[in-house]
Amino acid sequence: MSSRIVQAPRLVLDEPTAALLDAATAAPHASLRVAIQAPGGYGKSLLLRELTRIYRHADVPVVDAWQDVSPQDGPFVLVLDDAHRLGDERLRELRALVEARRPGIVLAYRPWPRPAALAELLELLRLDGPPLVLSPFTVEQTAKHLGVEAGATAAKYVFAQTGGVPRLVDRLAPVAERPDAGVPPQVLVQFRADLDDLDAELRALLLAAATGVELPTDLLGALLGRAPDAVDDLLDAARATGLLAPDGRLVPVARRAVASLSPAAHRTAVWQRLAELQLARGGAVLPLVRALREAGVSGGGLAAMFEAAAEEALVDEPALAAELFAVAASAGRPTDARRALAAALSGDLDSGLRLADRLVAAEGSPDRAVGAAVSGSALAHRGQLGRSAELYRWSGTTSSVSFAAIGFIGTGQLGRADDLVPPDGPPTLLTGAAALMASGIRESLTGSATAALSTLVQAAALLEPAGRAVLLPDSPAALAALVALHCGELDTGEAVLDRAIAADVGAALMSRRHRLLQGWMQMVRGRTAAAAEHLATAGTRPLEPRDLLFATALEAGIARRNSDLAALHRAWAQAREAVMRHPVDLYSLLPLGELAVAAARLGEQSRIATHLGEAWRLLDRIGRPPLWTAPLHWCGLHAAIIAEEPTTADEHAAALVATAKHSRYGAVVAAAAESWLETLRGAVDPAKVEAAARGLHGAGLWWDGARLAGQAAIRTSDRKAMTALLDCARLLQGSARGGGSSTAAQPAVAQVTEAFTAPAESLLSEREQEVADLVLDGLTYRQIGDRLFISAKTVEHHVARMRQRLGCANRGDLLAKLRAMTADRPGAASRRAPWPRRPMD
Repeated sequence: MSSRIVQAPRLVLDEPTAALLDAATAAPHASLRVAIQAPGGYGKSLLLRELTRIYRHADVPVVDAWQDVSPQDGPFVLVLDDAHRLGDERLRELRALVEARRPGIVLAYRPWPRPAALAELLELLRLDGPPLVLSPFTVEQTAKHLGVEAGATAAKYVFAQTGGVPRLVDRLAPVAERPDAGVPPQVLVQFRADLDDLDAELRALLLAAATGVELPTDLLGALLGRAPDAVDDLLDAARATGLLAPDGRLVPVARRAVASLSPAAHRTAVWQRLAELQLARGGAVLPLVRALREAGVSGGGLAAMFEAAAEEALVDEPALAAELFAVAASAGRPTDARRALAAALSGDLDSGLRLADRLVAAEGSPDRAVGAAVSGSALAHRGQLGRSAELYRWSGTTSSVSFAAIGFIGTGQLGRADDLVPPDGPPTLLTGAAALMASGIRESLTGSATAALSTLVQAAALLEPAGRAVLLPDSPAALAALVALHCGELDTGEAVLDRAIAADVGAALMSRRHRLLQGWMQMVRGRTAAAAEHLATAGTRPLEPRDLLFATALEAGIARRNSDLAALHRAWAQAREAVMRHPVDLYSLLPLGELAVAAARLGEQSRIATHLGEAWRLLDRIGRPPLWTAPLHWCGLHAAIIAEEPTTADEHAAALVATAKHSRYGAVVAAAAESWLETLRGAVDPAKVEAAARGLHGAGLWWDGARLAGQAAIRTSDRKAMTALLDCARLLQGSARGGGSSTAAQPAVAQVTEAFTAPAESLLSEREQEVADLVLDGLTYRQIGDRLFISAKTVEHHVARMRQRLGCANRGDLLAKLRAMTADRPGAASRRAPWPRRPMD
């Protein structure tokens, strides 16, 4: 239904107004004495016009120019508008008429000014009843006035812009149906007459209100050079215009009009003086500076103000802070260091690095250490951890030395990390958290995984209160999450990431890293849909190399666990670039391991061999710490299994067994590795497999646990054992908290279940399986025919048979089912011969 917007002013009645009109209609000859109070624009004149019409229709004389009244006149109704404008002498004469009780009187006035003579007259009229006070429209009355349905977007928009002031509703009515277009100039220009009628002080007050800042009386007094009582009078005068709401704020459309129609010089002078006063009293200046920027105001005299506003914006709006620091710098303020910090915090590393590099290069600058720290943080996010550590070491502050140690350890330079001696410095939250971070990483190399994780969790908690405005190369929460993933403490890792995200630690620069690590934890649990949601929250802006590496590996991991070969190909194409851009360091081993498995699945091992070699050399340099080594061996094991490399798989399994005594996680993956290889060699021990699968589940590797049980199920000849292992696989996959029921089984279980519960005649023949593999590779029927030396028509026949056998309604269903039956699926592996026995077997 199209809405109809009326533009001509018309009266919308509330209950008291309707009662007044009803009384005048019912008894027009009765002596009506009433005062009507409302600010400008509330409809007083319209109401008087309607009363005049009623009385004249009843042949009752109406006098609207009271000075024409003489004592000899007969009965009449005196209708007067804007009584607040009358002089004292005329008000006293009018009072005499009221005291004589000769005419009926309807008197309209604004609540301010209130001269003494008017106050006396109103007290006299109160003997006949209290004044009628007009109110602004409600949303429903606004809709009625506009002629649209209640709840219409147009009504809500107009009400929000006008506060329900009837005159302003009429002005905005022509554009009410186009709220997205904003308030056009032709609407704003209608306010010029309202503003021209005001004196300079009142206009200055409205300009101050146009900033949108809550203005205490003492601040307004200093701005206007008035005593508090005089300020109160001015506020009353402003409210009486109908532009200022009772709470002292301009309604939005009036705020735009005041700001745009006031002379530029006057506007600038008022806002600048207001900001200076606010700055001098230690108040917030950011809202004022926003108003100045919207009006295009800047300049040397405002530099200190823009700098103070930038400091206020740094925590919540670092990008805005960087802009304001730039304005202050252009006026001569030394803000480059803070601007570099703000730019980096907002995620603009190019600007941050450019500014910081200039600071480092400026000999004698007091901000060189700050510049080095900003560069160090930015380069860490770009994967240049070694160079980052150098810059932090050169910076030399207490926190920088701790961050340098983390960087040197991450690049395998333990000697340089040990040589660092933090200087004395103030014990801030940042220095304390940085020291704990370095301690936790050192502990992860030689000590207990639990102790290392505990130290990093403590560092994260320490930094949370101040973390939003702190520039970090990596957050303690992210490092804690990495350690948690490496030792199977996923609950702890998830909790610390949740708190870091809630506290916005590291601002926009760290936000993506935290969310990607959340997604990683969901992925290893097998919750691929939840992992994909976290991946999507990383946003659409280009990712820095470290985040890009994790994002592409996460995407590949999700695709592999979903047996989505097409998605895996897409992810791998991006991952190759990400790997090339990011040098190997200790904190990037997880994505590197996941991509090693993906490479094996796609036959692209050569693309990642160099980086894997560098990873193993890095681990050698730091003594192959079990916590950091075990997950990479686990990924290497699976890559070798997929690539059909038994000897390499045995080497990884042996390495895992060697780390088993160092941690619970190591023991779990070692047992699972041995059980997996025994299964591949046809020696399925159901009890041992189930124990290993449950161990993986307990360490957070839910998908791997379910898959191990499924692999064993299809390789045992014992039907009872097979059933028990399938039940175990379903239980482990379906027990994920929040993961839904087991009916929504993930591919790890669904592939196994389908292969062993489907009727024998529904399984594909060898030729059909060949066709299926090529269909999934994206080949056309003609290309498949050329590859298999059969006609395209025969290929089409095979595809139709497969759809019939597998019960697929369409090609999409067929592709989904084939995807689940190929690639990593246990059903495919079951057709291969068991692996050869090891020599020691």
